[in-house]
Amino acid sequence: MLRRLMVQASNNQRCRCLLTPHSSLLFQQRSSSSSSFTSPSQIETSTSVEQLESSNPSPKTSPLPSSSISVDRSGLYNPPEHSHEPSSDSELVKHLKGIIKFRGGPISVAEYMEEVLTNPKAGFYINRDVFGAGGDFITSPEVSQMFGEMIGVWAMSLWEQMGQPTRVNLIELGPGRGTLMADLLRGASKFKKFTDSLNIHMVECSPTLQKLQYDRLKCIDEDSSDVSVEKRIISALSRTPVSWHATLEQVPAGSPTIIIAHEFFDALPVHQFQRASRGWCEKMIDVAEDSSFNFVLSPQPTPATLFLMKRCKWAAAEEIAKLGQIEVCPKAMELTQTITKRISSDGGGALIIDYGLNGLVSDSLQAIRKHKFVDILDNPGSADLSAYVDFASIRHSAEEVSEDVSVHGPITQSQFLGSLGINFRFEALLENCKTDEQEESLMTGYWQLVGEGEAQFWEGPEEKTPIGMGTRYLAMAIVNKKQGIPVPFQ
Repeated sequence: MLRRLMVQASNNQRCRCLLTPHSSLLFQQRSSSSSSFTSPSQIETSTSVEQLESSNPSPKTSPLPSSSISVDRSGLYNPPEHSHEPSSDSELVKHLKGIIKFRGGPISVAEYMEEVLTNPKAGFYINRDVFGAGGDFITSPEVSQMFGEMIGVWAMSLWEQMGQPTRVNLIELGPGRGTLMADLLRGASKFKKFTDSLNIHMVECSPTLQKLQYDRLKCIDEDSSDVSVEKRIISALSRTPVSWHATLEQVPAGSPTIIIAHEFFDALPVHQFQRASRGWCEKMIDVAEDSSFNFVLSPQPTPATLFLMKRCKWAAAEEIAKLGQIEVCPKAMELTQTITKRISSDGGGALIIDYGLNGLVSDSLQAIRKHKFVDILDNPGSADLSAYVDFASIRHSAEEVSEDVSVHGPITQSQFLGSLGINFRFEALLENCKTDEQEESLMTGYWQLVGEGEAQFWEGPEEKTPIGMGTRYLAMAIVNKKQGIPVPFQ
């Protein structure tokens, strides 16, 4: 089953991302007479983008008039229907339906995605371990220790380009189980000058994952006889202080910074737009008459239309013309600018590795539950939601806010890891394998990190054939220009 899933992802140049048809399956007509939102199936498509571009102000000029941005709130004060019938809806489903009823209209795909993933009580990431074979998906750090080790090589190389500062904030966004950071510290433990300079900051909102990270980094509370000194948490892997934060903004500024964002941007909420006869309309999520969730189109421009116009200003007209749908991620743009400002002021750099495109993204939002792709509206909160990363948008967002940084890439994960020496590391580890099982595990992990398609060497069960992600994942770096061009982007 895993092989069939990954072969399908490989054939479509996807990883954790398989397009779900949005025609008859998801676009159910909302026939309620009180709603002015339109089912996507009712919209006559058009190949023209003039309706968007003619009203697009330049990002450097005045924004759209507020009168042209509205959401139908006609049912805001309509009391919800009351029933004594028992409901099988989960708490998160009830919460989402409550939001829609209170507003008297649908919510954006972005708001739905954010609630599903990070709702404090029932969000997908909040109260469970979703990684690994027993979870919902497997990430590169869980595949092989070599991935975290190569990220460590990159971080040390940047540290040297920074002049080997004695204090560095090493920040990881969305650290998962902490496997990447643990492998990074273990691999760098012999370079004591580097590890002694580090202050590790894990940006993680899930209490469950924070505990897993604490254990994976072998953290201990530092002993101190001085009661006036705040006790620190130390990783026993390298005697490095570790702290946790809910957001990047909470990480103390003022020190040179190295930021790692592996499979973080793909989970940021996206807004989806569909071309219609009246122009670009935002896709929204509503409650149908049968109480299920369905997609509708906004009758008028929404606030997110400003980000759509901004994104289209960065694209060529022919690139826009061939698309019937576009995804934009305002939070990715804003996060990129936050990262860029910190790197500009404090020095350092950021490494972003994810699956995506170096251009406009069409319709990529998908749901994965127990390694299977499912309908994104099915049982929200029980499946991971993710979307392709728009690397071109990251580049433009960074260059827009500072002339002190340079953006490099994207290049494929295979190129990135290969240039850092993963082939030599693989050969060294292979020589130390004592059993056939160890050798098979190492070769499988190596292929998944840098290979493309099915592994030709595989002689095991067909359904477990390793599938390479080396060309489906991309790497991009944002660095302070004072450091020069980072490896391996020269």
